[in-house]
Amino acid sequence: MRNSLAKLLLPVVFAVAAVSTAAAWSRHEDASVLAPTPPMGWNSWDSWGMTIDEAEFRDTATWFSDHLARYGWQYVVIDEGWFLQHPDNPAGQQGYTLSKDGLFTPAVNRFPSAADGKGFAPLAFWVHSLGLKFGIHIVRGIPREAVQQNLPIAHSHSRAAEAADTSDACAWNSDNYGVRDNKAGQDYYNSLFDMYAKWGVDFVKVDCISSPWKGAQIHMIDRAIAQSGRPIVLSLSPGPTPLADANDVVRSAAMWRISDDMWDIWSKSAGAPNFPQALKNQFPLIAAWEPWADSGHWPDADMLPIGYLGPHPGYGQPRHTRFTRDEVRTLMTLWSIGRSPLFIGTNLLKMDAFTEQTLTNPEVIGVDQNSQNNHAVSNKDNVIVWMASAPEHQGDYIAVFNTGDTPQSVTYTWQDLGIIYGRCPVRDLWQRQDLGVNNQITVSLAPHASALYQAQHP
Repeated sequence: MRNSLAKLLLPVVFAVAAVSTAAAWSRHEDASVLAPTPPMGWNSWDSWGMTIDEAEFRDTATWFSDHLARYGWQYVVIDEGWFLQHPDNPAGQQGYTLSKDGLFTPAVNRFPSAADGKGFAPLAFWVHSLGLKFGIHIVRGIPREAVQQNLPIAHSHSRAAEAADTSDACAWNSDNYGVRDNKAGQDYYNSLFDMYAKWGVDFVKVDCISSPWKGAQIHMIDRAIAQSGRPIVLSLSPGPTPLADANDVVRSAAMWRISDDMWDIWSKSAGAPNFPQALKNQFPLIAAWEPWADSGHWPDADMLPIGYLGPHPGYGQPRHTRFTRDEVRTLMTLWSIGRSPLFIGTNLLKMDAFTEQTLTNPEVIGVDQNSQNNHAVSNKDNVIVWMASAPEHQGDYIAVFNTGDTPQSVTYTWQDLGIIYGRCPVRDLWQRQDLGVNNQITVSLAPHASALYQAQHP
């Protein structure tokens, strides 16, 4: 598609070399791709932090199954700290639960179905009975307690001290040491993912591994998943994942974070700390990573911190999201036109009507799941335009964003946007309304608002 707005293209992130590289990796796909479209699910972190228990999780998964699964939402994920008996206590007093082989296991006082020694297997089996997929969060590495006791590594002659790199620890989580790139290290990760496979885990979010890029451990985890015999989606966190490692990450993971944790903040000043990331700052990052978004490997712009965030959010006090309704819709529009994975952070048990409507618009979800040739077109005067192709030559998607603090009205003709057809039907995907036949779009946007259209080719 030719574009007469070429002079307004976003900077060098759209370089031809980058697109060629991404296309090359696309050709590397095979029939075993685990995530042919961006994964969609729910994660406990934004609302429960480390505190969710089995009853809360089961209630949440039931609501998820009843209200969201029909729209393509699939994964339910327990985030950090499921092996802590007392997650609210200070570090060092939380009570780790550890197997005789030095692996973290679910805290039985919080997850009573693990009391039979089968770990998360009973809970995963129940999740599967709902037609859903089950996921967990881990921090890279090997438990310090296992290293201090030099516990044996299952199904090997190795021991924990041989696998541990005591000079390498996560800067913000003291649970684990890093893992050496040696036989004992691979034995450890193999034993870990053998256990997860036995539990029936479908998705593992590995934290403190993507920034800085821990390539050796990522490769060990990738190999461990392969040898486990179970298809497990690998998600890497947090970002920003170095763009220089893009070729490596598409070989190794189904999704990877492109920024630090993003929360319900619209913008922050230049030079501010990476954490927390703001929504406005995601625009250039999503554009920079878009050439690598393809079947089986998806740049992850982070969870959707919308709706009610509580009772124990991973950042800040319990609250209804600080995003305005316009900002919530902009978040969902950007993630969809950029084909990011969609993971809900909302407390589903306190769902409000607007948030549920946002998450269950099949036409917007369809852009995230099915669009092609996604790319940013222009960025001028705080108005950003993205476009993508609808599947089966059914037209073009057009997303228009006002990132400024004042209202904006803009008009784009089909010629401006490189659309080769004349007058054709236009549909507003958020309003789910046909707007008639036209050869242009005109839109008035409030500050931080967006619109999403489909120009339907004849």
